[in-house]
Amino acid sequence: MTDSNLKAAAEAWLAQDPDPETRAELAAVIASNDEAELADRMGSRIGFGTAGLRGAVGAGSNRMNRVLVGQAAAGIGRYLLENAKPGETPSVAIGFDARKNSRVFAQDSAEILAGMGIVAVLFDEYVATPLVSFAVKCQNLSAGIMVTASHNPRGDNGYKVYLGGDNGGSQIIAPTDSEIAAQIDAVARTTTIAELPKSTAYHRVPSEAIDYYFALAKRLTRPEAARREIKVVYTPLHGVGWAWMQRLLKENGFAEPILVAEQADPNPDFPTTPFPNPEEDGALDLALATARAHNADLIVANDPDADRVALAVRHEGSSGGYYRLSGDEVGLILGWEVATNRALTSRGGVLAESIASSGALAAVARLTNLEHVETLTGFKWIARVSDL
Repeated sequence: MTDSNLKAAAEAWLAQDPDPETRAELAAVIASNDEAELADRMGSRIGFGTAGLRGAVGAGSNRMNRVLVGQAAAGIGRYLLENAKPGETPSVAIGFDARKNSRVFAQDSAEILAGMGIVAVLFDEYVATPLVSFAVKCQNLSAGIMVTASHNPRGDNGYKVYLGGDNGGSQIIAPTDSEIAAQIDAVARTTTIAELPKSTAYHRVPSEAIDYYFALAKRLTRPEAARREIKVVYTPLHGVGWAWMQRLLKENGFAEPILVAEQADPNPDFPTTPFPNPEEDGALDLALATARAHNADLIVANDPDADRVALAVRHEGSSGGYYRLSGDEVGLILGWEVATNRALTSRGGVLAESIASSGALAAVARLTNLEHVETLTGFKWIARVSDL
């Protein structure tokens, strides 16, 4: 784009932006005549792919904001309407975490989708990402949207999209991503946010659906496990995991863990860990200090939207007294636990792992007479395998 085109694009964006904060931000950039900043914000737009959208929160088409999210919601709605079966009304579950603007992005999405005649079902409060995928599957919905940037650095937000039906509540794959992206681009070219019909006639996710999630989770736990006397340290890394973890442990008879107090409450600024990925070096420093102070046996950490977990176990031979398990080791332990739980596998089942994993689950499957499937990398592929 030429400088004049960039400025015109910025002014058009500004005219439709409903957010006072990003309006002021973009107006200041326009007034400054900072060509590099204007090009960075308006010279491109955050692309929509199989992981949805993700980027820095701010003003402009190359940032996460209410205009970009509104265009995405409308584009997803158009895709669902065009691909609905005759007589079918599409339906979408919408969740959000504690990152900046997550709640308002989710609310905007619900109102835009409801305004299109789509059944929009919004979670009341912060939710762990797995529950959105689960709601799509168990409520037989057409799609799901989770407003989160997962374990990205502070200042980012994002938009994960899931599909129901044969997709099993998994994230989208090609060519669905490009088809939705084309619909989003069409909305951006032809319609302003103010012109999109909106409605507050959306629904709330029924408590029964959440109860069902915890009931199924209880099937994964052996009753005798809760009687083991071990000290557990838990951290949600300033994310939304604690409320869900607390209920999960309580309903399964486990003692409440030792909470890393400095990281217990949701906080989009992540004051103790600027890169809140539990697998990154330094992310577990406070959890390790807490574990050493209490002589704990196990550390459990979730990322901010609680769809990623890291574990460390007390081990005197390791630096700092704790050994941090790799992803392959965690997968092997969980796979063995599930495969040897006859309450789950009495009717058979499948152990699935991606090509990026160690392959150890193949040996577990052989030893326990289960099937084994290797998939492409990511939950979006594993979720398409028949589960236990």
